[in-house]
Amino acid sequence: MKKIVFFDIDGTLLNHEKKLPTSAKKAIQTLKENGVFVAIATGRAPFMFTSLKKELDIDSYVSFNGQYVVFENEAIYKNPLKQSELERFLLDTKTNEHPLIFMNELTMKATTHYHPFIETSLGSLLFPHPDEDKSFFVDKEIYQSLLFCKEGEEKLYFENFPEFDFIRWHPYSVDILPKGGSKAEGIKKMIDRLGFDLKDVYAFGDGLNDLEMLKAVGTGVAMGNGVPEAKALANFVTSDVSEDGIWNGLKELQLI
Repeated sequence: MKKIVFFDIDGTLLNHEKKLPTSAKKAIQTLKENGVFVAIATGRAPFMFTSLKKELDIDSYVSFNGQYVVFENEAIYKNPLKQSELERFLLDTKTNEHPLIFMNELTMKATTHYHPFIETSLGSLLFPHPDEDKSFFVDKEIYQSLLFCKEGEEKLYFENFPEFDFIRWHPYSVDILPKGGSKAEGIKKMIDRLGFDLKDVYAFGDGLNDLEMLKAVGTGVAMGNGVPEAKALANFVTSDVSEDGIWNGLKELQLI
């Protein structure tokens, strides 16, 4: 029976220093040799994990938390944010002095030349502060926006923007997604394409944006370093990403 394993990136494939552990790389290679299909499921934009895809030789992925799905280098599903809603959102965030970043599959642009919240949160992913382009969203499909504000301030927007989902990923930053968009939805698009059953689908994750995914797949695995909510939903918890979590989890599942 064909099986597929989806891996989150930050805190799952990449350790706390944003490096790929040797044991994780070996585990992915062994999975492939065993005939298991391997894919990535991340909140990141495609341009943010180019080198990792190359290193692991993976060409199928769910990106932007499910809004842009690629199967063997071909985009099979796109779910951009509504432009009219983004326009309204930009006006509201400007009033509250909360900067934004707009992202498509190729690049990202900020609504301000510089903001410390942008520098700090993107710096945690080892990315520099993007260039300013307030109108970047006007003639492009935007699959995810990032809102920069202190914890709790995102609640200012909940009522006025019911077509958006808000997922905090950093003390200073929140992912903005189309309502109902999630890694789980993106995974469903890919396994429909492959003709797999959900029971043959596995996923490894650690964060709040992994909850729907861990719940939806046949077997969800939370990393030892994962948030309590992920551990509570998972079928089992493996060791920390820095303690061979991927290798140990796949061993436990008897996939390697």
